[in-house]
Amino acid sequence: MTAITIENAGKAYSDHFALDGVTMDVPHGCCVALIGHNGAGKTTLMKLILGLIRPTRGRIEVLGRDPAKADKSFRQQLGFLPENVAFHEELSGADTLAFYARLKGADASESVKLLERVGLARAAGRRVKTYSKGMRQRLGLAQALLGKPRLLLLDEPTTGLDPVLRQEFFQIIRELTAAGTTVMLSSHILTELEARTDLAAILRDGRLAAFGDLDTLRSKAGLPVTVRVKGDTLAIAGKLNGAFHKTLAADRGVLDVDCPPSSKMGLLRTLAGYGELCSDLEVRLPSLDDLYLHYSGRPIAAPGDLE
Repeated sequence: MTAITIENAGKAYSDHFALDGVTMDVPHGCCVALIGHNGAGKTTLMKLILGLIRPTRGRIEVLGRDPAKADKSFRQQLGFLPENVAFHEELSGADTLAFYARLKGADASESVKLLERVGLARAAGRRVKTYSKGMRQRLGLAQALLGKPRLLLLDEPTTGLDPVLRQEFFQIIRELTAAGTTVMLSSHILTELEARTDLAAILRDGRLAAFGDLDTLRSKAGLPVTVRVKGDTLAIAGKLNGAFHKTLAADRGVLDVDCPPSSKMGLLRTLAGYGELCSDLEVRLPSLDDLYLHYSGRPIAAPGDLE
């Protein structure tokens, strides 16, 4: 049984399909990056998985259940952090988490441990109105973790977090997936997702443009591999003489050479044969940014332009 099974799912509003023809299977215990432009359908997909709305057509199964018909026991297995988290300003962090624990039927003792886990133990007694954006985000994450959810949905979870807190956040995600929790997260900072997610789902205009692990997506895309060469780049460029797909400009002792994936090993052997002319070689595979650009068919958006 997969954690999430979606078959040809679509959701229409009036005569417009916000999501259509989406099919994917998400295994248990993996982390999925959900990416796409504004209006691509990411929020709609999350709402369908949570059972907040019903699909117009197709089928969705979450943890073996229809999320739109499931009972409280099912919902207790889900955790959700929305993009814009809001709490009662006059309650303390501890009171806020205790309130959500009662709503979810979680053990009240969890609240103290979770506040410590997200770095809010010292601020637990302070009112939420005194919290910074990052602190509110961490309180939202603690709320989502109540009840040890089997499925966790996170919408822009690292907004407002500094680099150290981002690292701590992804450490929590690694611990959760290692323990069997399935995580789906959406973020416009694709570089921070690349090495931290198992699968990527790229939505484009309500349809699933690509789904799979990065190696599979790279293979299907056929994007060029870049080999960065350091050394006597003018001599190296002269020797290559356009032998490979594309040679980019040499600059200050650095030469970037693009080639098709099938030619990568041949290029590396050729460069290695130049001996002392090459002081260093670095292989750069297409990034998640590159894959998003390829599969979405649109330029990489600036921060804030992605959902």
